[in-house]
Amino acid sequence: MFELLVKGTTLPEAYHNALLALHENNEELPCPDYNTNQKEASVTFVVENPLAEPIISKMFIGDPRSLEQYRQEMLDGILDFEVERGNWEYTYHQRMEKQIPWVISELQRNPDSRRAVVVVRNESDLETESPACLQLLQFMIRGGALHLKVVFRSNDAPKASFMNAYALVMLQKRIAEALSIPVGTYTHRANSFHVYERDYDMFDGYVKRIKGGGELAYYYDGDWDEQMEDAKPEIAQMVEELKNR
Repeated sequence: MFELLVKGTTLPEAYHNALLALHENNEELPCPDYNTNQKEASVTFVVENPLAEPIISKMFIGDPRSLEQYRQEMLDGILDFEVERGNWEYTYHQRMEKQIPWVISELQRNPDSRRAVVVVRNESDLETESPACLQLLQFMIRGGALHLKVVFRSNDAPKASFMNAYALVMLQKRIAEALSIPVGTYTHRANSFHVYERDYDMFDGYVKRIKGGGELAYYYDGDWDEQMEDAKPEIAQMVEELKNR
């Protein structure tokens, strides 16, 4: 199994390097759980400055509204009520919510701590057909900055990984602000970084575009941040409609 490590100064640069690495070094094998095939490798990508512009990859298949909704789902738990109703088995926010305050207090207690770990996987994942993909997060203060290292057991490279990484960087930023320290590196580890057969053409298109150069990312400040802010009322209305069903 290929073991790949790539880096980038910005989030899009590191993500694009991860896509290139997967495209050039992968094994194609069956994925019986989903009745398809996949190209797969184990990939770690390191973002040296997660808040450096430009932040938004043009290889992200969503729009500002979908990215803002996902950020709110992970950081604020806007759809946690679906778990309470029994419609969903879990959300990442619901799994992490009670652990985040402890992480902050632990790092305040001991800035050199190696114990500030959030565990997302739990025993219910042993009995479900949809176990959590995100497994754990470790927050570490080194050099006066807050670094975040995450582990995914499985990560859809062209469809999910950028959105996952963006939301987790926003969580890293929130905790760094609570600690009054800057954001450090972000390290994204996917034991199975993969692309499904139905998405091979899209994946090839992403790689061709990255290799072609040009503008590959959008600026967040003054562009996507404003569009995401504008989407908040629509998202809030959607949440209320779901709650009232």
